Amino acid sequence: MRIIVEKDYHAMSKKAALMVASQITLKPDSNLGLATGGTPLAMYDKLIEMYREDEVDFKEVQSFNLDEYCGLEADHPNSYHYYMNDNFFNDINIKKENIHIPDGSAEDFAEECRNYEESIKNARGIDLQILGIGSNGHIGFNEPAENLNVATEVVDLTEETIEANSRYFDSKDEVPKKAISMGMATILKADRIILLASGKSKAEAIKRTVSGKISTQVPASLLQTHPQITVLLDREAASLINKEELSADCHFEVCK
Repeated sequence: MRIIVEKDYHAMSKKAALMVASQITLKPDSNLGLATGGTPLAMYDKLIEMYREDEVDFKEVQSFNLDEYCGLEADHPNSYHYYMNDNFFNDINIKKENIHIPDGSAEDFAEECRNYEESIKNARGIDLQILGIGSNGHIGFNEPAENLNVATEVVDLTEETIEANSRYFDSKDEVPKKAISMGMATILKADRIILLASGKSKAEAIKRTVSGKISTQVPASLLQTHPQITVLLDREAASLINKEELSADCHFEVCK
């Protein structure tokens, strides 16, 4: 595990965008696993800027989003389809047929999950997976639990996650209670992973993620088993890390 601490959110986001752009430069037909939420927004803005300046080209890229709310149509303002189009896809040259996001309005969610998993396999897997993290340590919508899903499945959202996501809705009652999410095994099969976290509200989750202990009660802690994982943080998100608790093979870097 490589942990990089940048001075602030914008420096962290710029570093993340440069890492994504480097992946595409080295492999123009890369398969990117993408995340939503507040944390990746500045990264997407920087990638759009780089595209407009001809520094990165998305025409051969395929994308696979981590998750989608159950019960929301693709054009719903709070769906992740809408988020990705509004914040990223509409401003780059990715082909529409190369965009993959679970269908939250599917008639048969079990079939949708199987088909989504198959589409990832048919693309020969994900080259670079971008992740955010919830304050309870969830990634995607893999919530803390005794057992975690292996593949893409419908999951129940915890009260904590519903409360955290309610800021995007008019009321807490409007937040869907279920979502389609990539499973932990699907995420961990990615060739490379970048976990992004910003702010004091994520500091405890990051501490538990990198502490050297793995638990399904902190789903993100399973990332310690991945051979090519970079945890990219701002100083607030990194503020509770105890370097003495990190595993011996963990590289810890603080940028000026």
